Amino acid sequence: MRTPRIYTQAPLSEGTSRELEQGPSQHIARALRMQVDDALVLFDGSGAEYPATITSVTKKHVSVAIGERQAVSKESPLAIHLGIALSRGERMDFVIQKATELGVTELTPLFTERVEVKLNQERSEKKLRHWEAVAISACEQSGRNTLPSIHPPRQLVQWLDDTAADLKLVMHHRADKAAEAADRPGTIALLIGPEGGLSQDEINGAESAGYRALQLGPRVLRTETAPLAAIAILQSQWGDMKAD
Repeated sequence: MRTPRIYTQAPLSEGTSRELEQGPSQHIARALRMQVDDALVLFDGSGAEYPATITSVTKKHVSVAIGERQAVSKESPLAIHLGIALSRGERMDFVIQKATELGVTELTPLFTERVEVKLNQERSEKKLRHWEAVAISACEQSGRNTLPSIHPPRQLVQWLDDTAADLKLVMHHRADKAAEAADRPGTIALLIGPEGGLSQDEINGAESAGYRALQLGPRVLRTETAPLAAIAILQSQWGDMKAD
C-alpha cells in the first residue's frame, strides 16, 4: 500500500513532534482511518518532504513524530503559467487538478468576453480557497512538494499586460500552424480561451502583447482538454516528460 502524502501549512522540522491542523487530522483519522504507528509523508510546500509516524490519533486530532528531511524535487525545469478562461461547474476544478499533476507552476483564471461566470468579491475569495485545496490534493497525489500558485481571477487584458515569460503562447483553432521557439524557454505563458473561444479582438490583443499562435491539430478541443494537451506537449518538448 502506498504511503499517504499529506500537506500541512505549518513549517516542518525534522526530529520534532507536533499535532497537525484540523483539516489534515480529520482526513487522516476519518477518511484514511490511520492508526498509531502508521507511516505517512508530510510536506509543507517548501520543496522537501518528511517521513512521519503517527503517535496519537482521535477523530479530530492527530499527532506525529517527524523524521529526516528528504530533498525530493519533482518540479519540471520548465515553468508554465497557465492563464485560462473561467468555466462553470467542475471543469475548472478538473483543469486545476490535472494541470497541477502535469507540473504547472502558476495558474490564473481569466475573465474574457465569452465567459459567463460571474463572481463578486466574496465568491471569488471562496473559489480561490477551493481551487487552492484542489491543487493541494493534486500535489499529495502526484508527489509534488511545491504547490503551484493559484492567482485570483483577473481580466484578460490585465494578465496580458503583467505576465512575463520567455515564450508566450495563445491557443486557438484559427491559428495557421503551431508556434516554435528559437531557443529553449525556461518559462512559458500559455493562454487558453473559454468554451466559445477567444474573440478575434482578444486574439489580436494577445498577439500584440507578444503571444504566438499555438495550434494542436485539426480538431477543436474543449476548454478543459486544450490546456492539458498543450501542457503535456510543452513538457515533452522542453520539460521533464521526455521519452528516453
